[in-house]
Amino acid sequence: QEGSSFGSSGSSGIAGTSALESLKRMAALQQLNSYLATSSYLGSAAGVTQEDFRQCKEIPLKDVNEQKMPHLYRWHSHVAVLLEKYGAEFDWRGEPVPKGKAPAVGGAAAPKEAAPKKEAAPKKEAAPKKDAAPKKEAKKDAKKDEKADEKPPTPEELEKMKKDKLKKVKKEGGKRGVEIEGAADMGGLQFFCTSVDMPEGDMELLLLCMEAMNEKSDPTEEERKGGSGHIGKMIFSAGVEGLAVVAYVPEEKLKELSCKEWLTTVLTSQGGEVKSESKTVCGGFVKQDADKNVFALKIREPMILEANNFLRKKGLFPEDNSDDDDECVFGDDDFPSM
Repeated sequence: QEGSSFGSSGSSGIAGTSALESLKRMAALQQLNSYLATSSYLGSAAGVTQEDFRQCKEIPLKDVNEQKMPHLYRWHSHVAVLLEKYGAEFDWRGEPVPKGKAPAVGGAAAPKEAAPKKEAAPKKEAAPKKDAAPKKEAKKDAKKDEKADEKPPTPEELEKMKKDKLKKVKKEGGKRGVEIEGAADMGGLQFFCTSVDMPEGDMELLLLCMEAMNEKSDPTEEERKGGSGHIGKMIFSAGVEGLAVVAYVPEEKLKELSCKEWLTTVLTSQGGEVKSESKTVCGGFVKQDADKNVFALKIREPMILEANNFLRKKGLFPEDNSDDDDECVFGDDDFPSM
């Protein structure tokens, strides 16, 4: 009676095996979704890695339900865009993409179905070399146990990571401020639009980066920082969740340009919203939306162009045929180091 339940051809047994593999695969994807609820990437907390690209290729997007696995869907859409736009070897800055390390989530991202051919080769069972297989499996299990034993960061370690991140954000802002100040000395710069890396789409960190740019520069310091507080700016930072934007207009230039109006116009071009505002500093955000083809890295340059076009309409951006040196607006292309 037991044998008859599988049918004479064994087709029901094959279907049962397929269903089991499907369940295992869905469970693995759910584990990845849970992991990505608190992590931006799989291979490293610092950024995308070869491990992210590998797993992204192995997971068909059709297998990822956006409603049931929103974090995995967000990660997959973002990594797929990076892979298509820049390839797997180098990032958008031309730097090599690190290998990364598979996260300990209790299962592989895309478990592969067992090859049925091994079942049809009973002769191998009698071969003495087969005895070596358990050792390999034991090593794999040991490695999995090591990964499972990896402890999450302690509160002290998290605090140190936060301080290190803030230090990097302020350092980038201070350095960029000095470069902008130098551009002002060369060409009468009044407004500037650029992007920064360290905030990684975090609005609070981007505001701190702007503060570092505007900090008064001490000429006696060995490494000068800031010094561009007299220059109006709009800065952009791309992250996994979307694009953060902060605009700054000095007090003395508010009669020429409204900070909120400038930022609102730029954000509206991509469906973004203003999140914080004051007379001189306003911040906003554009959420990443794969369904609408809205990705932070993809919309960043068009939004910088939109910001410059707004300045042009206000007469604050010099036309190409202008001979005046009074007012200039520079972008990243004018400073290769940026």
